[in-house]
Amino acid sequence: MAPIRAYQPILRPRRGEFAALAHLSDEEAVRILPIVEVDPAVSIVPLIRELMPRTEALALDFGNVPEPPAPLFLAEQLTRIGVAMVPVLRPYESGRRLVAHGLAARMHRRRAVLRLQPHVDAGNPAQADVVTDRVLAATALEPSEIDLLIDLAETACLSHADEVEERARRVLRWARTMPWRSISVASGAMPPNLDDLPTDRPVAVGRLDARVWARLGEPGIGYADYGVTSPVRRLGVQHHRQLPTLRYTAEEDWWIYRWARRGGRSDDRCHDLCRTLVTSPQWPSAGARFSWGDAEIARRARTARGAGSSASWIAWSTSHHISHVLRALP
Repeated sequence: MAPIRAYQPILRPRRGEFAALAHLSDEEAVRILPIVEVDPAVSIVPLIRELMPRTEALALDFGNVPEPPAPLFLAEQLTRIGVAMVPVLRPYESGRRLVAHGLAARMHRRRAVLRLQPHVDAGNPAQADVVTDRVLAATALEPSEIDLLIDLAETACLSHADEVEERARRVLRWARTMPWRSISVASGAMPPNLDDLPTDRPVAVGRLDARVWARLGEPGIGYADYGVTSPVRRLGVQHHRQLPTLRYTAEEDWWIYRWARRGGRSDDRCHDLCRTLVTSPQWPSAGARFSWGDAEIARRARTARGAGSSASWIAWSTSHHISHVLRALP
């Protein structure tokens, strides 16, 4: 198995996440393989063309896209603008789509990601073997050409974290029986809805997903997560104006800043939020040099002009999160 050096955040195809990827440092860009969940409602090629990720490749997951749209067509489009696509294989996809994934993988270094959700795709090692054999046969790929991503989905609370950890250990025992290119474990603990949290003061939300990975203590196992968003998708449409919100990553917690004070101007609220953050214990010693997102937060702390938008707040939060994770990984 190849040495682990890539962090694999599972991201949504939105401006905020892509802005963070477009502002990675050179050192960060070579250590991250973003897994982007393709949304049929989003034209992803124009978004990528406008906010070009600095990573060596993008892993695209078509699991939420109705068939038959083929990943091969998108891989060809991305090749024209200089982006290498790594297909993400899902066990429930049709044989036709898996064949297309295999062709797309062979366009770029014969590499793919198998995203396995054990609680959905395979309940025991025998089922996992059947699922894997089908994927390998359809794609015509070898395990050594595939990064295995064990996606444990939501880690909702401390008691659930124990259950997730034990499930991860069982799956890892099975996974180590095959010569995968790499093995990573993902889960997510960010709540799907922050609207009920208090405003005008930072609130800690435990990074239970990071704690599960750390407690596993498995050598050679890579880290993945859902960035600063939840693995649980919110249903319905938000009709209220969103408050300025930052999801600021620390070692064991996210610090959620939701700001309503200082009247109705979003610029004033964001300015006050950022001033509070840069004087807090969570602000890193490197300050604005920590990440592009931290530089943007520091700039808003100096002036009340330019509050940004919900996409900006996700971009700054994601940028800081990626930098924090990469610094924390061995």
